[in-house]
Amino acid sequence: MAPLNPYLAYKRDTSRLMYWIVRESNAIIASSSTLPDDVPKTPNTNGQVTVSSLVTLSKLIGKHIGAVPPTILGLFDAVIQARTAAYETFQQLVANKPDPDIERSNASHRHFLNALSEAFEALGGPAWAEKEKSKPADPTADNQADLEQVLFVNTFAALNLDEGATLDEEDDGVNDDESNLESQQNQARQRPRPKKSTGKGKKRKSGKSIKKKGKQQQPTAKTPSLDEVPVESYRIIQDEEGIITDYLMAVYALVQEWAELRVYLQEVWREVAYEGLNSAVAGAVSNIAIKMIERSSSAMFVYFPGHDSFETVMNTITRGDPEKAQGIFIMALHEISLDQTRHRKFREVDVDVKEQFLMYAYQDLVDFVTDFQKNRNGKPTKRMLQQIGNWDPNFDLRHASKAERLKWRRCYTINWLYDLVNLFSGIVAQRNTMRGESHKLESADWSPSGPSNNRRRLFGLNEFAGVITHLVMQKPGVDIREKILPHHVFQLQCIVDSLAISRGWSINSFRGHVVEAPPPGFRPRRDIDLFLDRDNKRAGSGFLQGVDILMWFFAKDGELHGDPLRHNTECRLLKSLEFDFVNWLGESRYMDGLTDMPPSRFSATNSNGLWEYSPFLCGVGLAEGLVEAYRYSFIILDRLPEPIMLVHLHNMLVQKGYIAAPVGLYGAFQKLFPEAFFVNGKIPTSNFGAAIKVRTAQSSSRRSRARGTLDDGKAMGTNRFSKTRSYLMSCEEAGWVPDRIPDVDIPMLSHMCFHRIRQTEHIVDLVTGRKRLKDTDLVDLVRAKGISDEYMIEITMNLPKKQEMSSRSLLSLLKLDISSDICGMIPLSSLNYVWVMAQFMGLFEKFEESLKKIRNPVYVRAYETSPMWRTQKRVGLAYLALHVQEEECLRVMAREFQNPRVEFVNHIYWDGLEDVDAVGVRTNEPRSEREEALQGQCAIM
Repeated sequence: MAPLNPYLAYKRDTSRLMYWIVRESNAIIASSSTLPDDVPKTPNTNGQVTVSSLVTLSKLIGKHIGAVPPTILGLFDAVIQARTAAYETFQQLVANKPDPDIERSNASHRHFLNALSEAFEALGGPAWAEKEKSKPADPTADNQADLEQVLFVNTFAALNLDEGATLDEEDDGVNDDESNLESQQNQARQRPRPKKSTGKGKKRKSGKSIKKKGKQQQPTAKTPSLDEVPVESYRIIQDEEGIITDYLMAVYALVQEWAELRVYLQEVWREVAYEGLNSAVAGAVSNIAIKMIERSSSAMFVYFPGHDSFETVMNTITRGDPEKAQGIFIMALHEISLDQTRHRKFREVDVDVKEQFLMYAYQDLVDFVTDFQKNRNGKPTKRMLQQIGNWDPNFDLRHASKAERLKWRRCYTINWLYDLVNLFSGIVAQRNTMRGESHKLESADWSPSGPSNNRRRLFGLNEFAGVITHLVMQKPGVDIREKILPHHVFQLQCIVDSLAISRGWSINSFRGHVVEAPPPGFRPRRDIDLFLDRDNKRAGSGFLQGVDILMWFFAKDGELHGDPLRHNTECRLLKSLEFDFVNWLGESRYMDGLTDMPPSRFSATNSNGLWEYSPFLCGVGLAEGLVEAYRYSFIILDRLPEPIMLVHLHNMLVQKGYIAAPVGLYGAFQKLFPEAFFVNGKIPTSNFGAAIKVRTAQSSSRRSRARGTLDDGKAMGTNRFSKTRSYLMSCEEAGWVPDRIPDVDIPMLSHMCFHRIRQTEHIVDLVTGRKRLKDTDLVDLVRAKGISDEYMIEITMNLPKKQEMSSRSLLSLLKLDISSDICGMIPLSSLNYVWVMAQFMGLFEKFEESLKKIRNPVYVRAYETSPMWRTQKRVGLAYLALHVQEEECLRVMAREFQNPRVEFVNHIYWDGLEDVDAVGVRTNEPRSEREEALQGQCAIM
């Protein structure tokens, strides 16, 4: 479960609280013959409660039941705390600078808080709160799971009470809260669980009239039912002022979330520039953070339709005047004791409103779109040229004033956006000018799924580029500001920040502009250049050279079998991917100029400035490139017999002692992908011929289907053997929303694995009486690895509880797993699989050459005499070696496996792999002196 920002958590808690109150009060109303005058006489059927009736219904419930579940009181307390925090924030705003609108919101807040407090008191809240203070903390407690148990499983039954009777009058004298709770829950097993919303609901079709005997019969009105109301629709009805206050709460929560994530991402991109972190890690983490902002804003603004644009958010939070808003907001640094019982504020500064609220980035974007719309030819207007011309990438920011730095950043932003749109729109523009086609720019589908995207133009930023291109292609004068959403501006800010940080400039909440010497020798394309190795500087590592070598081996295999088209499909896929990488990853055809398109805005210094001046683009582009390389490689690898044959041969030779210690590459393949090569992932220690026969027979039925769907290049799901997804691929396929990653694709023993296990409900085994985890796909997978429930529960106790984890904390957790996948200890995304496949093909050639020279009988049978292996000679050689186990053949194979011994690291894309310790600190990584918030301190806006 992804963390919710404070407003969304408040809305969830309020809905659940109203669900419980409505259900319980309905039960009492339905079972009582007389009720107080202020209590409704009929049950609630829509889940909506007014502020005043909230108090009335709470008093009714408090009178008729003996003990409110502690989890419900905890939920009530959380709602009150959330409103109180917002109220105190608004009070501080008024104290800093009086504002009539906020003062009215405060009055609405106070009224609402008074009602909540009165209702809480009626349910026994103060006594519960006092009891909670003295209760020792339980690290294994899962309040959310307990709450869902009370709400949706063991909800209270309708109470058949006489007039004026209370549960206290009818109980058996037992005063224990838990005994009362258990007794009440046991009465309610039959209540139906409410439906949960699954997105946008379908419009209900109107009833059709029925004609009978010439008369029109009216349809019978359907009785409203709470069973049709999803939990999310239960709410407290507020007046207009209350709705405005709610919107203010949502806006402040969103701004606080993006401010926190921006600070964190700046730290990550600084690691890239100054400490060598792989830029694909930062790109992937940034993608997840952007999606967090998008999901938060989408979820919040469901409650406020038509008020979701960035401009509306800004006008709300600044009261329509950013200049006057300066001085209203403060950032405070608090020191908090380890037990969180004491804290003191020891520093406080005014927030730079325009900077922290992303207003500079927004204004630059609006100005760019407005300027582009005037001509729609990709060239800035003369007026804009006067502002953004002569941008200097080497400008010394350390000796510049704040105004000069802001101007430098603005010039870069607009120039870079011009290059982005010109590149992305180039295909359609050329079709209009060179082919005489008439595509309307303002109505073209620029999305990644649109018709123009059938040809690659960009890696990593297609969706963002499509949104911006759509905006600028509208006719001059069309106001696009309502279409610019918060996550668009946040993403642009991240793009710009990545370059500023690489030039030594970052934004600190307390120190403002922090400027230091740029990192020596850093180039944004550093990691892309290692990945592709266009100049073939590192044998065995670069993807492009690997493609050429593998296709050479494919051609030789075709000659061996007398079939020059034997690997035609594989070669076609490799050439397609190679073409995209060469032309659109790290470089683009745009740098050489495209017909009827203006040259790069950075031509004066670097015509490839779109990439060379954007660490962010290089990072997200490389992340997508790694996913595509992995996907295509595994589709091809799955079609080749050599990999599975060699892994089985290597295992047999090790088990039988022909190879003293596993050869690194083959041993690593065996450990990383056991299910791909062995039945149920179990490595055989004997009966090696039977093991390969069973494994290949197990997947043969899917072979034709897999081959038939290969042409789309995305058919990994139909693979016969190699189905394991890299963590990076799982994130990308989940749309960068980790919650959507299936359990089966979560790497075993990863941080995300244990985080998800931490969220799993604990239950008591009826047989053993021990606490264990509820059965889930992930829990079953971890158990299959021999890890007990007791160990999983113990190790996850040290992880943050799900209700405590912030967006930043989750990002930090995910960063560890992403780093491990790209350049760490489980580096599925770092291995150059095309080079590995070439290594496999080359090893079989060595077998063939050595065995042919000595006229080995196994070789002669597979390659010369047996018609059975005429079209699959290498399969025949391996199959016979595994079954016959002829001594001479095995000794030759063992020698060639070690001639030379190929290690895993021989074919990774990077210069080396990093170690990441349990708390996520990269080995030998110095602690930054720039960090102001020390351990035990926190910053609060």
